[in-house]
Order: sequence, then structure tokens, then C-alpha cells
Amino acid sequence: MEHVSGNGRPVPAQGDGTASEPGRGTPGGRFTRTTSAGGPPQAAPEGPAGRRPEDSAEARAEVPAAGPAGTRIDLDDVSRRYRVGTVDVTALDDVDLHVDENAFVVVLGPSGSGKTTLLNLIGALDAPTSGRIRIAGQDITAATPRRLQRFRRSTVSFVFQSFNLFPGLTALENVQFGADVAEREHAAELAADTLAQVGLGDRLRHFPHELSGGEQQRVAIARALATGNPVLLADEPTGELDFRTGVQILGLLRAQAEAGKTVLVVTHNREISRVADRVIELSSGRIVGDGPPRGGRADVSELHW
Repeated sequence: MEHVSGNGRPVPAQGDGTASEPGRGTPGGRFTRTTSAGGPPQAAPEGPAGRRPEDSAEARAEVPAAGPAGTRIDLDDVSRRYRVGTVDVTALDDVDLHVDENAFVVVLGPSGSGKTTLLNLIGALDAPTSGRIRIAGQDITAATPRRLQRFRRSTVSFVFQSFNLFPGLTALENVQFGADVAEREHAAELAADTLAQVGLGDRLRHFPHELSGGEQQRVAIARALATGNPVLLADEPTGELDFRTGVQILGLLRAQAEAGKTVLVVTHNREISRVADRVIELSSGRIVGDGPPRGGRADVSELHW
């Protein structure tokens, strides 16, 4: 279904259809689409064994604070298994992972190693088959879809390789959408300021098709930053970019960790891992390496690929 924005431009329907698409015709000029902050609309996943009853005692209970002091991401014995036809596929296999606040972490591994599955579980876009996940003090393992929706809006933001910008909205409106979803005050002003921070203060009124790939990725990062959420998840954020633009993007992400956010970057490019505080290597759904970059952390300016 296609919706029309306040100035008559069509906005494509994306997501699970739980609310109206973003547009300038909404009351007060706010975007009202129910979605995950800093990313495209997402359907709420089901929990372990495919069940998350809204009316259960577990669903009505408050989400408990959890996790060792100083950590923002905690996974305990987490597995994710799928059935494809008659074959069982293990995407993650008994993973234990604890990530500190204000850390820049690179998750490294080849295609099929479980990197994106790990990111989706941390961001509550998927649910584990077994194990426990706590993010920023919230146990999301068996949370209801409604609670997960609130969690995604207030805790995690996403940066995707494919940008996932709304083509019918300007750069400013795309970023304002993220701020509105997170219920930030003065969203339009915040969006303009955030775009200026990523070097796009003169491109506010441009549509995605009028921007380069690097500029589109910076808009996507600005949208994620405008939410103010403490956890930033980036899936192959430089995969579609040239080297020079990729380095700029990594510099922006590195700066977010230094400003206090927890940043996880998923990539298959080992060179990118050199700028991380910590490198987690995955293979066949298991962590096979965890520590500082080989040779010590490098400055973004030292990268080459």
C-alpha cells in the first residue's frame, strides 16, 4: 500500500503495517510510524519456541535490571537455530558475550558465520532459540512484542549496508523520522543539527536519489544518532562505499563510542577491525577469537584496503 506525504509525494509502505507511514501531514508535523529507531520498520519477532503470549504472567512482569556493572550487552549461552526444509541450521551456537559501555567493537567473520544473526538478536529483530539476552539492563529474552517495540525505539539504533532511507522523504525528514520515533523533543531542529555534525548541513532538502552513496550512509547514521539511543548497531556500514567514504563513516562511528555509546560493527573486512577497541571473531556460529586488534588499535587514518 502506498501512502502520500503532506506535500503530495508518495511514501512507500514498508514494514509491518502497525501504524501510518511517515509524512508531513501528521498532526504537529511529527512522524507517527511505529518502527525500530534508526532503522526500517520491523515486525516484532517471536520468542523461544515461537511463543510470546501477551497475557502471560511473564509478559506482564516488569523487565528486570540485569548484567554485570559496567556492561551494556550481555548474552549468556545464546543459540539460534532454524529449520530449512528438513535440515536444522545452527546460526549461533552457545554464545557468551559481554560488551562494556562506550566500547567500539567489531564483529568479524566470513559470510554465514553468524554475524548478522548476532546483531539481529542484540537489536531484538530476532529471538534466541535458547539462552538469555540483556541489553542496557533489560532482559529481552522473553519480552512481549509491545515491550520489544519500546525497547527498539529507546535503546538500540541501526545502520544498514543498504541505507534503508525513505525515498519520498528528504535527508532532513528521514533523520527527523528517527528522532520522532524515539520521541525526542524538537525533532526537526535536532535532525538538522545531527546532519550538520555528519557534514550534510547543506544537503537537508535533498532526496536520497540526489545524494551519493556516502552521503546516503551519513544520513542513515544521522538518523540513528538522532534517536539518542545508547546502543548503535552497524551491519557492513562500509560495504557499498569507496575507500575514502568508508574511512569517513568509520571515523563517525568511532567518535560515537568515544562519546559514550556502545557501537557494534559487523564486517568481513579485517582491516576495519584495526580501529576497534575489541575484535570478536565468529566462525560457524561460535566465537573463535576475542580480544584487541592484532598489533594494537590503529587510527582511522592508518587504514587501507
